[in-house]
Amino acid sequence: MAGHSKWANIQHRKGRQDAKRGKIFTRLIKEITVAARLGGGGPDTNPRLRLAMDKAYDNNMPKDNVERAIKRGSGELEGVNYEEIRYEGYGISGAAVMVDCMTDNRTRTVADVRHAFTKYGGNLGTDGSVAFLFKHCGQMVFAPGTDEAKLMDAAIDAGAEDVEKHEDGSIEVITGPGEFSAVRAALAKAGFKPELAEVTMKPATDNALTGDDALRMQKLLDALEAVDDVQEVYTTAVLDVPA
Repeated sequence: MAGHSKWANIQHRKGRQDAKRGKIFTRLIKEITVAARLGGGGPDTNPRLRLAMDKAYDNNMPKDNVERAIKRGSGELEGVNYEEIRYEGYGISGAAVMVDCMTDNRTRTVADVRHAFTKYGGNLGTDGSVAFLFKHCGQMVFAPGTDEAKLMDAAIDAGAEDVEKHEDGSIEVITGPGEFSAVRAALAKAGFKPELAEVTMKPATDNALTGDDALRMQKLLDALEAVDDVQEVYTTAVLDVPA
């Protein structure tokens, strides 16, 4: 997007994730537990569990923690029974926001999410109000300077859906959710390491926010991410982040 660096936003986002690493473990344990409950404790036959485990190990979670979460999910150990809920709404200047939660208390969660939206200038919407603005896909972002031709060849051969080079020089590889792990492994074998790699809800459109609007939107996103039951926050907002 003209005037806004995809790479700067990716770096900004990674920095904020690193600052919240303690909470990342809690979220990953929930995801592993639910994945094991829904699809069984075997990662070879449960792609969602495999993704959750890969993400846990990427974030240096101890193997014992991962195995305990799988056992809770598959019923070998007692644990909390979480349910998945998605909330949709709007932030500053109409930017769409989607919030994925895992909770053992739906009443508490909706109250906390609604409070964050209201306090920081957003509005909680109805189911389906913004979901159509996002695509469920695998996303990998590579640093500026990556060999575009070689990466594109490797990505297409591995089964990627699309490869896009941005104005700032970063390159984005998009896959289907089910193909993400295989494409990532193939690219790693070819010598390509992404700076960001995840199965996500990718916005189909961007809302560029600058100045006070960007600061207000960041406060809203921070408030939502601080809610204990929130797993992921997705938005169409692209914040004008200083280089």
